[in-house]
Amino acid sequence: MQRHTRSKAPDSPAAVWKEKESLLGKPVDAGVIILRTSGCSHFHGGGCSMCGYNTESSRGIAPGDVLKQFEHATAELGEVGMIKLYTSGSFLDACEVPEETAGSILKSCSDRGVRLLFESRPEYITPGRMDSVLGTHEDIEVAIGLESSNDRVLRYSINKGFTVGDFDAAAAVLNERSVDLRSYVLLKPPYLTEAEAVADAVSTVKHAAAVSSTVSLNPVNVQKGTVVERLWRNWAYRPPWLWSVLEVLRASASTGKRIVCDPTGGGKERGAHNCVGCDDVILHGIKAFSQSQDVSRLGAPECSCRELWRSLLDLEGFVEGGTCDLQRFFRKHRA
Repeated sequence: MQRHTRSKAPDSPAAVWKEKESLLGKPVDAGVIILRTSGCSHFHGGGCSMCGYNTESSRGIAPGDVLKQFEHATAELGEVGMIKLYTSGSFLDACEVPEETAGSILKSCSDRGVRLLFESRPEYITPGRMDSVLGTHEDIEVAIGLESSNDRVLRYSINKGFTVGDFDAAAAVLNERSVDLRSYVLLKPPYLTEAEAVADAVSTVKHAAAVSSTVSLNPVNVQKGTVVERLWRNWAYRPPWLWSVLEVLRASASTGKRIVCDPTGGGKERGAHNCVGCDDVILHGIKAFSQSQDVSRLGAPECSCRELWRSLLDLEGFVEGGTCDLQRFFRKHRA
């Protein structure tokens, strides 16, 4: 099933599709459901600099609408081994998904015998709430967007609204209950050079891997209505190079944990990209690595843009006040 966007009716999910996912080392059909909710609470207070997912949210969504969205989506999906459920923010945020609604969704997944993956910010992952969730459905995986293990990056670059300590505390709650944690790591938040972004991502993957079953590397893509898009339009930001993605994945493959990456918008101007010539080959290798965990699949094709990337790593740290000019040059060369 290919992804398709539904109408904006309050009782219809934003999107539903099927994809392959690894479960206990075996490939299964996973149903992906994006629910339209009232939006991320953090977004209403400022939001993250790179996140535009709240375009699907609406303050007119009623609690009953969210449950109807889920029911319509599962009816369309049919039999799946796993459901990956996404909202604009946090499944465990009662302001976004009321506890009664969340409980009904959890019970539905339990009755179907399917694993449920959902996302949450760490402040909602408390002992009491997790005990309540597990009392309804035990086969769950929780995803947290750690993004960076550097508090300064979290605060000034991403405006994440929590600290590394908050993430560690939430991870401890999950680990104590043997709940699998999937941690998201951001590659190239705004205001970091390419080299700084690579180093920050490698460090963050290492931090996350210590408490996670899976680490997902997420290269920034330029989403509409975000701080990142404003910088991008002013030639002050370029999404990460695919060479940088390869660098982080290779450096992180020895953590002993499952590392996955599926660059949104990969190969396009708003997503992680190199040049037109080598993007597809590298993206294919990244997908193959994510499925197999075989680092040899991360091949590096011969391409002249690799030297351009290396030059950028060398130059960015020495250019004072000229970052916009550098970005203009590298974006005009489609690299």
